[in-house]
Amino acid sequence: MSLFSLVTRASILVQLVMLALLGASVLSWVIIVVKHKYLKIAREEALRFEDQFWSGINLSDLYTRTKRNTADRSGMARIFEAGFAEYIRIHKTATSTTEMMLAGVQRSMKVALAREEDKLDSNLSLLATIGSISPYVGLFGTVWGIMRSFTALGSVQHASLAMVAPGIAEALIATAMGLFAAIPAVIAYNRYSESVDRIAGAYENFAEEFATILQRQSHQPPEDEQEQTESDQREATV
Repeated sequence: MSLFSLVTRASILVQLVMLALLGASVLSWVIIVVKHKYLKIAREEALRFEDQFWSGINLSDLYTRTKRNTADRSGMARIFEAGFAEYIRIHKTATSTTEMMLAGVQRSMKVALAREEDKLDSNLSLLATIGSISPYVGLFGTVWGIMRSFTALGSVQHASLAMVAPGIAEALIATAMGLFAAIPAVIAYNRYSESVDRIAGAYENFAEEFATILQRQSHQPPEDEQEQTESDQREATV
C-alpha cells in the first residue's frame, strides 16, 4: 500500500491522468517562478524610470538616453519613447496643430501601452486554465478508478473492504494530484492579476501625465518649453 505501488498498479487511464496532472503542476510552477521575476523587474524599472522622468531632466536628453539603452526599453520607458518620437515627428510638421499633436501622441502611447500590457498578461490565462480544470481532471481519474474497483468487486462471490481499498486509494491519488496542481496556480493567478493591474494602472497614469505635459509644451514658446516642463515635473514630484 505504498504510494509508489499504488501509482504503478493503477490502470493505464488513471496513470495517464496522473502524468498529465504532474506535467501541469510542473508547468504551473515554471510559470509562477518566471512570472514572479518578470513582474518584479517591471515594477523596479517603472519606479526607476519615473524617478528619472520627474527629476527635471530634459525630455530630449531622456529620450536620447532611452533609445541608447536598449536593455531598459520596456514598460514605461517604451511608452515614453513611442509618445515622444511621435511628438517630435508631428512637431516638425508646419501644418500640425495642438489637437493633431495630442491625438498622435496618445495613439502612439496607446499602442505601446497595449503591447506592454500583453507582455504583463502573458501566461496568466494558462495559470487560470490549470487552476480551473486540474481538479476536474483528477476527479475524472478518481471516478474511473472507483468504477473499475467496483466492477472487479462484482465478479467475486465474497466481497470485502480489503479487496476494494487499494483500487479506491489509487483513484484518490488522482484527486490529490489535481488539487496539488490547481491550488498554487489559482493563488498565483489571483496575486499576479492584482500586480498586473497595478503596473498597468501606473503605465496608464504616466501616459496621461506625459500627454498633459506635451500639450502644455505645445502652447509655450520654444524658449519656455523646458522651463515649463521642469516646473510640471517638480509639481508632480511634490
